[in-house]
Amino acid sequence: MFVRIASLFLSVFIAFARPALAYDIELNRQEISWIGEKIFANECSSRDNRLMQWNEGEDFLSLGIGHFIWYPKDKRGPFEESWPEFTVFAKTAGADIPSWLRKDPGQPCPWQTKQEFLKNREDKRAVELRGFLETTKPLQAEFIIKRFEDSLSLIASAAVSPEQQRKINRQIERLLATAQGTYAMIDYSNFKGMGMSVTERYNGEGWGLLQVLMEMQDEYIAPDAIREFSESADRVLTRRVNNAPTERNEQRWLNGWRSRLKTYF
Repeated sequence: MFVRIASLFLSVFIAFARPALAYDIELNRQEISWIGEKIFANECSSRDNRLMQWNEGEDFLSLGIGHFIWYPKDKRGPFEESWPEFTVFAKTAGADIPSWLRKDPGQPCPWQTKQEFLKNREDKRAVELRGFLETTKPLQAEFIIKRFEDSLSLIASAAVSPEQQRKINRQIERLLATAQGTYAMIDYSNFKGMGMSVTERYNGEGWGLLQVLMEMQDEYIAPDAIREFSESADRVLTRRVNNAPTERNEQRWLNGWRSRLKTYF
């Protein structure tokens, strides 16, 4: 027992002690705009009236081209919240954020439920927020890409062995070699997370970028990295649906998720 516990602590120490890797992500203004438009199409069907949505079966509001999660006060779920982080980013960038958010950009969502949100869709706060979302799409794209860059350097460090780290690093390099592969990783990480959060698990299995990279076959078996990424993501998301609590009925979303994955190649 002592040996097993000691081995576990050693593995955890190695994972945390392993240095983060730096990746060279070079995107010009046109490519950033293109990625933003693709994400806007994926999340909102390129329609401004879908920039603010409270989806059925969810306890949070989704905002912007990336459908950034915003939880009400005293409510938290397994999914990582990103809207407060964007408002701080926008304020730092000098954007004209809604007046009621300026004092505290990180405040919780003012609407507690979907019903309350729908009832107040035309109040002053909602109207001001909607206008802010419509005029800051390029800034939202920059935020999504920056957030991805900041997290990507840590993802290989989450591997439990040097062999896994090398595999993840190689798959990342293959995908970053093209703008399409870079888009695929950025969109997926915004869509389903990086895969490092312990709360984003069903039956102990995650569904984020880390899991997709680990699921990918190497270039000798699957030379088309982008297609293999999409097929790996399909396997990971299918596993998520199979592991999800029955009451969430996640099967209803799987076809839409698969359609999104097809935009990667």
